[in-house]
Amino acid sequence: MANLTFGKRRRHVNYDLLREIIVWTVQIAIVCLLAFVCVYYFGQRASMIGDSMKPELKNGNITLISKAAYSMGTPKRGDVVAFKPNGNESSHYYIKRIVGLPGETIEVVDGKIVVNGREIKEKYETTEMEDLGLLAEPVKLKNNEYFVLGDDRQNSEDSRSADIGAVKRSEIGGKVWFVVSPGTTFGFVR
Repeated sequence: MANLTFGKRRRHVNYDLLREIIVWTVQIAIVCLLAFVCVYYFGQRASMIGDSMKPELKNGNITLISKAAYSMGTPKRGDVVAFKPNGNESSHYYIKRIVGLPGETIEVVDGKIVVNGREIKEKYETTEMEDLGLLAEPVKLKNNEYFVLGDDRQNSEDSRSADIGAVKRSEIGGKVWFVVSPGTTFGFVR
């Protein structure tokens, strides 16, 4: 009878291959996490609907919104922001410029915007306001409200309208910082 011996079978594990797979998996996870953070905080898209922000933004422009801009600070006068009026989540983003800050009183005197009794100097191009709407009387903002206007004030539905009114901080989605649409408005938003 033949002597049969069965030896222990040795498993051969390629530790270098296993280590390489783990390193690649971790690197891919980190890149995916960074991409998510960048898109969420700096690259949310919003389309400009209408010409209320001409000449800075035009109808159809695709813009990027930075949510991170206001996580470390607060909106400032002159910032272009995207917001959902009255917190209506089913609404599209409105894009307008902040002219009034929380606690301030906004009014129009001789066609100029006056905040707390002082005319503000706007460093961007605007049109004259013919329809004052809510600004026919001085508007006192609450501690969490902002007053926004379009740059093309003759063609803008903004805080002058009773349907929009003052914008609460919680309704602001972020700062509009870049236009990605090709053309003359491509680039950073002033």
